Amino acid sequence: MRGSFKHQAPPICDEPRHHKSQTNMAPRCSCTALLAVSLTVLALLAGLLAPHSAVRWPAVSLAVAAALLPLWGRSLRRRDDGTSRRVCVLVLGDIGRSPRMQYHALSLSKHGYHVTFVGFSETKPHQDVLSEEKITIVPIAELKGVRVGPKVVSYVTKVTVQSLQLLRVLLTMELQAHVLMQNPPGLPSIAVTWFVCLLRGSRFIIDWHNYGYTIMALSHGPAHPIVRLAKWYERFFGPLASHNLCVTNAMKDDLQKNWGIKATTLYDRPASIFRETPLKLQHELFVRLAAVYPQFRHAGSEAERTIFSVRDPADGTVTLRAERPALLLSSTSWTEDEDFSILLTALEEYEGFIRGGASLPPLLCVITGSADLGVCLHKSSSGLDLPMKVVDMFGCCLPVCAVHFNCLDELVKHEENGLIFKDSAELAEQLKTLLSDFPSSDGKLGTFRRNLRSSRGQRWDDNWDQNILPLITALR
Repeated sequence: MRGSFKHQAPPICDEPRHHKSQTNMAPRCSCTALLAVSLTVLALLAGLLAPHSAVRWPAVSLAVAAALLPLWGRSLRRRDDGTSRRVCVLVLGDIGRSPRMQYHALSLSKHGYHVTFVGFSETKPHQDVLSEEKITIVPIAELKGVRVGPKVVSYVTKVTVQSLQLLRVLLTMELQAHVLMQNPPGLPSIAVTWFVCLLRGSRFIIDWHNYGYTIMALSHGPAHPIVRLAKWYERFFGPLASHNLCVTNAMKDDLQKNWGIKATTLYDRPASIFRETPLKLQHELFVRLAAVYPQFRHAGSEAERTIFSVRDPADGTVTLRAERPALLLSSTSWTEDEDFSILLTALEEYEGFIRGGASLPPLLCVITGSADLGVCLHKSSSGLDLPMKVVDMFGCCLPVCAVHFNCLDELVKHEENGLIFKDSAELAEQLKTLLSDFPSSDGKLGTFRRNLRSSRGQRWDDNWDQNILPLITALR
């Protein structure tokens, strides 16, 4: 094939896992309070695990809990002058791969809030998050569970340890006015966060990106007991939040109709960092890529020339080569709701068009970088969330071909800023249509790009200030 497909593994950060030490936080709850919490939890667990014991454990558990509550209730709710300006942003996932939660943290800090950002630290967050003095990252360890025995044992162990870990982190940090939590994943974070907010008097806000049980159903099937338990769990604990955010109007309607949850829609919008890349920077990127990937090199292997661009050594001007291939971009969230076989099959059919005599450019396909056309293969497990990768592509004025699901038209406008396809054959035909005039800007691909340039919808900051800031202020 003329097009080459590069599968790039997610980056691993070799730098320190967090940019501010947890010791910078204010004094923590007393040892007595922590001991009381631990004893209360153990007493309640004993009551659940030994219901048939000769000793009336439930009664004992409740008596112990009632006796211990006064020991730590006051310290957990002790407010100070800065409490109303503190917000915890929580994700039981990798902070570096949670762009929406990073945007939340940055927006809060810009408005004077001190943010405690809790999550896994596998990959590096955006530099703006790392350099913001009002954001303190508190890393928690990702747990894999017990690796021997039945899977259910591993799962239960993982959930139990994560619950205790979250309890420790949330109960020992400074009192927060709000806790903003991402869902999914919500097991066990929804229940634990609700419990802590109840104890400490914090406002609990859930940002619904999707439903966790629908993602689990991709692996186990909708009838699996774990999936059914996860669905009950989300439906039971979700309505207990003080307020809810969601990513589409379709999800807002579904939460209201089927879950009894009233939510505020906050569409994903591109951050200011997403914009069209100047030609000079594109060339510099292509030169760096050419040093690693031969697909980006020009046959002559000149330092100032790549397969896409050339720099005049006399005056430094950069131009795009007229005979360059088209650059097709895709990205992945590394989850099961993206089927890259659709793209691979479409590329094979595209190659067939060329062998059949169609005048089409060769394709270079990558999973990151500047591009002429974007492809999105994300299929929402619930049919209610939108692919953030498309938001970012539109922020760079990059037209997109996206695979169809129910609410995609809230983002991708067919024949206006991109195309929507249902299978590999339709994607191949769209590639043929869009690239038939390449590299001319007079065709449909150029029209889509001009439409994106002229529309220039809201950016994240304006969108957040309009929809979320009044909510946070009202809940203070």
